[in-house]
Amino acid sequence: MSTRVLVAEDERAIQLALAGLLRRQGYEVEQAHDGAEALRKLQEGVFDLVITDLALGEGPSGMDVLRASKEARPETPVVMITAYGSEKVAVQAMKSGAEDYVPKPFDNDEIRLVISRALERTRLAREHRLLLERVTRDYGFASLIGAGPAMRAVFSQIQKVAETDLTVLVRGESGSGKELVAQAIHQHGPRAARPFVAVNCAAISRELVESELFGHEKGAFTGASARRIGRFEAASGGTIFLDEIGDMPLETQAKVLRVLEERSFERVGGNRPIVADVRVVAATHRDLEGEVARGRYREDLYYRLKVVEIVVPPLRERLEDLPALVNRFLERIATRLGRDKRSISARAMARLAAHSWPGNVRELRHAVEQAAVLASDDVIDEADLRLGAPAQVDAKGLGTASFSEAKRRAIEDFERRFLTSALERHGGNISQTADAIGMVRQSLQQKMKELGLRADGKS
Repeated sequence: MSTRVLVAEDERAIQLALAGLLRRQGYEVEQAHDGAEALRKLQEGVFDLVITDLALGEGPSGMDVLRASKEARPETPVVMITAYGSEKVAVQAMKSGAEDYVPKPFDNDEIRLVISRALERTRLAREHRLLLERVTRDYGFASLIGAGPAMRAVFSQIQKVAETDLTVLVRGESGSGKELVAQAIHQHGPRAARPFVAVNCAAISRELVESELFGHEKGAFTGASARRIGRFEAASGGTIFLDEIGDMPLETQAKVLRVLEERSFERVGGNRPIVADVRVVAATHRDLEGEVARGRYREDLYYRLKVVEIVVPPLRERLEDLPALVNRFLERIATRLGRDKRSISARAMARLAAHSWPGNVRELRHAVEQAAVLASDDVIDEADLRLGAPAQVDAKGLGTASFSEAKRRAIEDFERRFLTSALERHGGNISQTADAIGMVRQSLQQKMKELGLRADGKS
């Protein structure tokens, strides 16, 4: 099915040029020479994209076309064409639901990029909505599982905050499910049909973080050969999830603070404001209060983020949820592999319950999936689990260290030796190492950063 586009433009030369350009791109184009004709065509047919000039001569304006389009079919993106000097009106159009705007004069590459981006965002939003409907129908709170008091408290907080537009800070250890909480907040709120964009602040280099978040204009810096939209812009109308917000550079913290306060931003190399119509959910495993005290984190940003705080408990503090989590992971791996679901023996479950789970739910998922793949029987037994032996720690030098401190150091020592060996086996290739040990590349990079490891496995 071809993509139908309505072009409303009172300047005949621009109208014909746009229509010709779009047809060459394979789009089906309807043309309107004024606002009244555009409104009539919107009543008569369904369009996948509307492009309209703000000024359409006498009669209905481009804003009227925008409002009529949104009333008839809210999901249809509307791109505004603006005259030089009318940026304030264009910003108002964005607030009223326009997808983007293009100032005159524009070149073909620019309009092609804007149209492609608008249609892609609409496609992603449609897919997201369909996925949301399926997930909500099947799982309620998506992948969040918990029947104990700790997770019931988290569910209660999610339900209370989801319908608001407040900024939320999710706290918890790595692997505890902070992103799942963020997704649940998004899915149960009024922005559910719009994009959910996740950004791992720890995985973006200091040099690229601002371009990644806010986008850049063509020629903004060496290598910027075309305009690029950032994550805030891609999340327009939806939710942006800033994971590992505690690892964000100080200079970028100031710009994120400005977005939260002014609800607008500029692309790198740009000078026109872009409305930040997004909900912000941030997450960290770091002690932000300590980072503030040490001068490594902005106090004003900390309080802006901590409007509502949700703390996700570590797995070791909610072992009552272990059977339900194991069952869910066994169901998923069976579906993925197209085979019958395996069961798990009482001895294997007891072994899981006895483990300390430093990697939390993420570690449990990897352990269960690995056992389900490698087990020789339909029932996973204790011998099928690969949880690793306890780290060997030299007690000398621990002095009067507490048990928890000794345990932390033992885990850290084990992680360092394990990752060093894995990196050496794969020649320092981070992607191959992550795949081999069942980690996400960004998570491996973050863990290497925490342990001070280089790609060659050395500290």
